[in-house]
Amino acid sequence: MAQAEIGDYGTFKTLRNLISPPSADHPVTPADRQGDYPLISNPDGFEDGFKPGKYRAWQTVQLAPETGAVCGNGSEYKFFVNRVPNTTNTMVYFQGGGACWDYPSCTGQTGIRGAANPNGIPDDYMTLANPSSTLMSPFIVRLHPWSRVKTQNWNMVFVPYCTGDIFSGDKVAVYEDETGENEPLVWHHNGIRNTRAVVAWLRDNMPQPGQMLSTGCSAGGVGSFTNYYPLRNDLAPKRGYLINDSGPIFDAPRDGDASEYPSAPLHTKIHDAWGLDGANGPLEYLDEHVPGVELDNLGSLYAALATHFPGDRMGHTHFWKDLNYSAYSYERFHEDTANAPDQETLEAQLHQRWEKDTTRLTQTLSGLDNFGYYLPQFRDINESHCTSIIEFANADIQEQGLDLEDFINNVLNGSGSVMQASESSPEADYNKPFNPLYWALGGVL
Repeated sequence: MAQAEIGDYGTFKTLRNLISPPSADHPVTPADRQGDYPLISNPDGFEDGFKPGKYRAWQTVQLAPETGAVCGNGSEYKFFVNRVPNTTNTMVYFQGGGACWDYPSCTGQTGIRGAANPNGIPDDYMTLANPSSTLMSPFIVRLHPWSRVKTQNWNMVFVPYCTGDIFSGDKVAVYEDETGENEPLVWHHNGIRNTRAVVAWLRDNMPQPGQMLSTGCSAGGVGSFTNYYPLRNDLAPKRGYLINDSGPIFDAPRDGDASEYPSAPLHTKIHDAWGLDGANGPLEYLDEHVPGVELDNLGSLYAALATHFPGDRMGHTHFWKDLNYSAYSYERFHEDTANAPDQETLEAQLHQRWEKDTTRLTQTLSGLDNFGYYLPQFRDINESHCTSIIEFANADIQEQGLDLEDFINNVLNGSGSVMQASESSPEADYNKPFNPLYWALGGVL
């Protein structure tokens, strides 16, 4: 029987895998354990909880302290694997959930936009007891009732978020409570090293993937993007794909004019807060391995990745009317927005800055054949944030007869230039009928 795709097993091998699960065929080497961001495996004898023959169910994988993996509050880091017997192909999903860079945001203080899971990751995170995780995206639901994509038949790796640094930081910070009522907070912006530990485990426990998708929404979208090079390089699939949902890294030269580059104040803040700089920092690591990365402009990573991996297919998507990521980006960094007299004024200012940043991003991507974009206008849930949550159909561009599934399939199955599509008006979205599913899930997301 012919194999359907690169990475798939034939029928007899699939049946054999049910009895004797395939083991790792490209484990971490001594050389991989060297350098600034090494791949550090669990020590011999450590009980990680993984059962190789347990298929099509989420399993919690524990990581030992020796791997360097830790949540922001210092608790142990863990991730989740849902394995299948019929393919080596692997989807790596980075969880979304805000960001933090001071005491109020990293503690989850009421009234401040913060980051997910400030108290760490429970073992039962990927069970129906936690619908905000298990139902967040069709990408991590094998039998989704409405939205289908080929990666639902692949091995799934869910990388949870608990460090507040969009999976990109490497710094232990001490944040003072400005009220003086509480002790200082010691916070581990440990996103890069957590991801490295996940990759080390995959190398030591799973076969080399024939195909790999890196994806996620919001902070997870950023993580899928900033970690694409090390994932792609170390897992070494024959084909690589990237879909960044609503985690844009806009052009923002260091200390650039905030009126021209609205995200510049945020980028200046996170350079220091998350330890992005320095001789052995995350940016130096990328700069060393990916030509074209500009240390003073994080937005340079789009063209750099597209050029470094010319055979890969990559895509970016977000809503033009996003009021979540835009609030993180601008609300605490622009005086007029921070002091907006009413909600209407606040939203208008967020939209104006988001449109400026998004327009520049489309100009960057329009020159890249293998890095496309898909930009609908509005969806009446989650502040028009994250196109790939819940289901794909209503992240649509009606004027072009497209929905998000068309874009995803173009990235994963297409040839030639990756789709670039943008919606010009939100009116068709505003006029959609009441959606009871969105109403029901509004309090969950």
